[in-house]
Amino acid sequence: MKRNITRTAVALLLVASAASSWASVVIHGTRVIFPSSEKEVSVRLSNEGVSPGLVQTWMDAGDISAKPDETKVPFILTPPLFRIEPGQGQTLRMIHTREPLPQDKESVFYLNLLEIPPRPVDLEAENANLMQMAFRTRIKVFYRPKALDSQEAYSKGPTQFAWTVVREGSGYALEVRNPTPYYFSLINAGLTSAVEGGADIMNSEGGMVAPGGTQKYPLKDLKSMPAPGQKVKFEFLNDYGGAILGEGVLSK
Repeated sequence: MKRNITRTAVALLLVASAASSWASVVIHGTRVIFPSSEKEVSVRLSNEGVSPGLVQTWMDAGDISAKPDETKVPFILTPPLFRIEPGQGQTLRMIHTREPLPQDKESVFYLNLLEIPPRPVDLEAENANLMQMAFRTRIKVFYRPKALDSQEAYSKGPTQFAWTVVREGSGYALEVRNPTPYYFSLINAGLTSAVEGGADIMNSEGGMVAPGGTQKYPLKDLKSMPAPGQKVKFEFLNDYGGAILGEGVLSK
């Protein structure tokens, strides 16, 4: 049985990827670095589609389901709601309220952008079917204390990772401990083959490891506990969203 959808029905689709091929309004960059020495930073947006869009922006502290009016973050976004014409840009100002944040490590927040496209102007029939789709983009915002605002220190951070393999249910996982004050987003991590010409055992899902924290990367193809000293390889994202190759070894 075919179900009618009235023109007032709206299907809301939340897409948490800036790379969505359908979204028209995009953020320039995949992350925002907010130095504590700055009062505000600017985020550039552009409408690369053919229609105007209504955009709502807000920030959250890690709860992806939090509503814009329920989030509590030490930042103000302006403008929080605006219309952006096709082919045009918009500058979003992110202002720190000066609410105290840790100065011995980074803090992470999330910038949300919800794009609502306009209703088609050529919709004629009174009961015409209409599905309107809203697209959500969500990227990380790293608040970086002044004492840690060093590209050299940040880039050397992954060399301090401590790697071990631990039991994970009936299998194994590669675990990393991050002793640094920085957040690192890994896009993959795994073990190089212990046999020349053999296949590496990798986890391609990745995941972010917090300052002083640990993160596990399940290795479903690993069948036995590897020996200490086996080589680890991984990729992490730098401040510009570029993938950087890193290497390590398993601890004893």
